[in-house]
Amino acid sequence: MSNKVNEALFDLIHSMTKSEKRYFKLQSSRHTIGKENNYIRLFDAIEKQTTYSEEKIFATFRGEAFLNRFSITKKRLYDHILTALDAFHSGNSVEAQLYKMLHAVDILHEKSLYDQSKRILRSAEKLALKNEKHEILLIISTKKKRLVETCGYLVTKDSSLDAIRENDKVQIEQVSLNNQLWSIKSELFKRLSSKGIARSKDEIEVYNTICKNVLSRELAATSSLETQFLQQHILSAYAYAIGDLKQSLIYLEKNIDLFKSLNNSHFEANKQLSVYTNAIYISDKLGLYKNAIMHLNELKKMAANFSANEDLSIKLFSSITSVELNLHLRKGEFEKALKIAQVVEQKMVELEGKITPSRKAFLSFKLAVIHMGLKDFSSALTWVNEILNDSQLDKTEDIVGYTQLLDLLIHVELQNRELLPYSLKSTMRFFKTRNRMYGFEKTFLQFVNKFIRTSDRFEMEELWQELYDE
Repeated sequence: MSNKVNEALFDLIHSMTKSEKRYFKLQSSRHTIGKENNYIRLFDAIEKQTTYSEEKIFATFRGEAFLNRFSITKKRLYDHILTALDAFHSGNSVEAQLYKMLHAVDILHEKSLYDQSKRILRSAEKLALKNEKHEILLIISTKKKRLVETCGYLVTKDSSLDAIRENDKVQIEQVSLNNQLWSIKSELFKRLSSKGIARSKDEIEVYNTICKNVLSRELAATSSLETQFLQQHILSAYAYAIGDLKQSLIYLEKNIDLFKSLNNSHFEANKQLSVYTNAIYISDKLGLYKNAIMHLNELKKMAANFSANEDLSIKLFSSITSVELNLHLRKGEFEKALKIAQVVEQKMVELEGKITPSRKAFLSFKLAVIHMGLKDFSSALTWVNEILNDSQLDKTEDIVGYTQLLDLLIHVELQNRELLPYSLKSTMRFFKTRNRMYGFEKTFLQFVNKFIRTSDRFEMEELWQELYDE
């Protein structure tokens, strides 16, 4: 059995908050008669471990009967924890509330309490309609049909049957439309992650092809909020991809206005975080510093009110610190950036294995730039190597290409003339094999090639001036 499987229970227990652990133990204690519950004893033993060790668990509980079928005991404890967490978080989201109501509908139906089942179903339908939960509305429709079949068609009004059919049609169309938009968005963002902003007519045409159905489609006034969000999200990313930053910001701020009109309650925190982060980044790139700070303050204010789970906390940390570092780096404020960087470095150690390779790479790149700006080239190289040596990072991502260039520049600053020819050859191969040898890359790599062959100080100064002019 793989270590990942063996450590699943350990990871789950150590991910729990104090409140979640207390709730689990309270639930577990209700099922204990006489001696202490074995699940709680095993839970406590695993909680005390800093790294998972099955040998130590066997030593602790030597002679206990449950060790004879330990894999089953672990599985049951894992399921028991998930059941407790499900109950603990049941009111934290609209989806959780709705699924809880639908489970109640099924229980009441099985007990032949059809009127009670119908009453809860009506409440669930109102809640789902209010929050535009189209997939769940289709599930609700299925349960309404079951009631019709159980109670009999003759006692059901024709208008009720017509309403079910019409509702199905509307929800299916809406789900289909949102699925189409999500498919376009996923293809667009995958391309952006690997290739970055278009730098040729052919690359612009690729983005045009991906987004053609959205570009040619007008947004209807009656469109759902989710459809409005998705379409504007795609258009903002498309505009960014083809280099139209002003238009990208317009669509981002349309989505921000959409959030504000609903008091930030309709859309999940991840979507709001993404839009605000991009709006700050692009405002800064356009030189709209006051606008960037305004959106940053709005994001921080919102973040304070988010019900943050660990996933969201990691995204908040990486996104907010990333845009704050960008704001300082754009102005050349390396000392101010370093103060944030010290917190980031510590946090990245704490989040080892939890932060995604892509997010980690972008933060590592900024840390390398900060140290380089402060002439601490050794530390800069350490962070560059974090990216280049990360086996989990997709080597097609744009960030890897920029890191290759930064790596060369650091070796130039360090006068590592023995390493530079090898690094230059490796970097040239990287860009050529990925068809990413554009004007900037070509000019910079030609400069490095000339630098390697030059030892005269005056010639070097001319090379730097030539590079600057290019």
